[in-house]
Amino acid sequence: MSGLTLPLAMVGGLALVALAASFLALLRTKLMICAAAERADARRALCEAAVEALQSDLAAGLQEFREFQREPVLPSIAAPARPGLNLSKRSQALRMHRRGGAPEEIAEALELPLQEVDLLLKVHRIVIEAS
Repeated sequence: MSGLTLPLAMVGGLALVALAASFLALLRTKLMICAAAERADARRALCEAAVEALQSDLAAGLQEFREFQREPVLPSIAAPARPGLNLSKRSQALRMHRRGGAPEEIAEALELPLQEVDLLLKVHRIVIEAS
């Protein structure tokens, strides 16, 4: 018996060591799972806080957009561009000038700025003198 006892004791001892190692491995695995779950919860909390911040920013932006839509559209400050002096008004102005009309009368009759009429008459004078 004594020849068989020593190997059985060694096998039993190895089994106990393996059992203890397995128990420690299970314990360590459980601790790692708990730590991973805590990290996941912390990340989830950060993500939820970020989502809430984005939702509040989105709600504020939507509110600003709705207020902007409710505001009346202000008319443009700049006056609309008028077309230049067309040929019919130009010929009418020159005809009135030949008949002796003053630049002020021509501008008023054709609804043109006085400066445009003066410029037209000066250009016409220069062209006639150059001919």
